[in-house]
Amino acid sequence: MVKKARPRAGSLAFYPKKKAKKETASFSSFPSIETKEDEQSKPLNFLAYKAGMTHALGKDMHEKGVTFGHEVAIAATVLEAPPLRVFGIRAYGKAPKGFYGTVPIMDEFDEKVDKALLKKIPAFKKKLKRKKQKEKETEKKKTKEEERKKAGFSDLEKEKEKILAVRLLCHSQPGATNFGKKKPDICELALSDSIEKQLQFAKQKLGQEITISEVFAEKQFVDVKAVTKGKGMQGPVKRFGIKKQRPKAKKRRVVGSIGPWNPSTVMWQVARPGQTGYQTRTEYNKKVLKIGTGKDLALVNIKSGFKNYGILENDFVMLAGSIAGPAKRAVSIRLPIRTTPLERHKVDKLDYVAGGSAKPEAILEEEIKVEHTVEKKEEKKEEKSVQDEISAAVKGEQKKEKPKEK
Repeated sequence: MVKKARPRAGSLAFYPKKKAKKETASFSSFPSIETKEDEQSKPLNFLAYKAGMTHALGKDMHEKGVTFGHEVAIAATVLEAPPLRVFGIRAYGKAPKGFYGTVPIMDEFDEKVDKALLKKIPAFKKKLKRKKQKEKETEKKKTKEEERKKAGFSDLEKEKEKILAVRLLCHSQPGATNFGKKKPDICELALSDSIEKQLQFAKQKLGQEITISEVFAEKQFVDVKAVTKGKGMQGPVKRFGIKKQRPKAKKRRVVGSIGPWNPSTVMWQVARPGQTGYQTRTEYNKKVLKIGTGKDLALVNIKSGFKNYGILENDFVMLAGSIAGPAKRAVSIRLPIRTTPLERHKVDKLDYVAGGSAKPEAILEEEIKVEHTVEKKEEKKEEKSVQDEISAAVKGEQKKEKPKEK
């Protein structure tokens, strides 16, 4: 029987389907988080590299779930997260009249710049040459340089009223990974709380590194943004999921009619061939299953390495579910901006991760009972001796011989 109705398979939620402007996706909005008076400001996002997928086993702690108390398998994505190095501070202020939003009003850079960053920003090469000339000069000029540096921070503090937000200019360190990339990716880290705390935290971190454990924690939810895998020019069947024409038709993988004669236009809703993939996509509320350091690498690392990536050598984060993009793609992670679900993937701890060389923490059962488990009740058979059977038979005869009381 032929289906009477077939719902549309392609999504019109993303339009137009064009190539992403840049390969490294970045967030433009962040949640507003206030810390306590004693606590410092905190970064709200991070940058990591996609290594691949695996699956993990853990005990389901969702009391209302069918699999409560049983071992469940969770598909997970592993991201390698080498520490980010802070090379500058950027202050944002109100845009001038006639424009909307915020614009950068002041930048402050660190004196020592990593050599890998010169491949991404060649403008820093001129500054390095100037530094060598200044080192040869007298100590008086060195003192002037230190004064200039202090003046840069003082300028930021003077214009607190104009500053609406402070961002940390950071670059990744792909040279510390094992997949062969050398040119770093640049990103901005947003900060929480008041502008005074943001400036104080930015001064402390200028020229230093930030690790992923300083930003995120286990068992919390995060948002993920990345550029999908590019597939080039594709037809409407693969691009929008339309059904093919009958076998006798002249062309099978085309749209039957792209529009009427009057008006003689092709509407944007009509499925047309074009660019497929390599588009920026955001996923909300992905659960953090594990944040591992150097000690935990044996739990995740496969002997042969992840396909098209290699062996992990830095901190990593394991997220539940799949993530957009191929291996080696830079992925932006942010604290959740929407309300988070409470009971999704509620696992106490991970007992086992597929492919890892480390031994599981708990002894797993041979048969993992999942949906609608049924306990087999074994019938207990009492073993009786010959003497017990004779005594039971004698007692039964004595009961029969007793006269009935009237």
